[in-house]
Amino acid sequence: MIPLYDGNPTRRTPVITLLLVAACAAVYFFVQPSPFSTTVADASFDYAHAVVPVEIRTGDPVTVCQISARQCAGLGSNLPVFPRKHVYLGLLESMFLHGSIVHLAGNVLFLWVFGNNVEDRLGRARYLIFYLVGGFVSAVGYVLVHLSSATPLLGASGAIAATMGAYLVWFPRARVVTLVGVIPLPLPAWLVLAGWFVLQFFTGPNSQVAWIAHVAGFAFGAIVGLALRGETAGSSARSLTPPGRGVDG
Repeated sequence: MIPLYDGNPTRRTPVITLLLVAACAAVYFFVQPSPFSTTVADASFDYAHAVVPVEIRTGDPVTVCQISARQCAGLGSNLPVFPRKHVYLGLLESMFLHGSIVHLAGNVLFLWVFGNNVEDRLGRARYLIFYLVGGFVSAVGYVLVHLSSATPLLGASGAIAATMGAYLVWFPRARVVTLVGVIPLPLPAWLVLAGWFVLQFFTGPNSQVAWIAHVAGFAFGAIVGLALRGETAGSSARSLTPPGRGVDG
């Protein structure tokens, strides 16, 4: 299921959501080495900037030996590949890196559909903090399950999953026009988001999808949503607005 837009209007322009979309696109097309193909330069860039679980565990940049066990006996195999890397900064940088155009497009679509309403409810400053902390929590959740992994983790999906978790709590009955196969259907948000969450547990082991980061981010967002539900209850009636009243997603 692919969400296309929702019928949940906002009161103000989602500036932070737009800036996050623009930042992800700008980094992918103008900072990452090769947006239209996969090269050695891409892998090198990922190791230099993305979060690598074993680096977070040890606090040191990954070595040649950790990347490829076949080179462990070679000269210099225990030397760090990027000795000047600030490994914990990767927790932030990873949120703006993507592995392909499809990866980027999927993430910014989900961010736009669900992020604008969460930003509208939280306010711009709190939404930005929420988004970044959600990305941090999702990455840490992934690292805790893959402490010895030397594979870079990249993508905004953990932070976006946090946004989706909050949306589920605050706007469960909002209508989300969702592509089911080739048919767009207006479905309740709770069905779309709960279905997405459940499907994470059926992700194939060889898919290279960091579903644990998705689950951790989503759970964080839902917990924050529940914690703040009473505080922001004044705007909750908007989640019941009929689809014909306004479309912004």
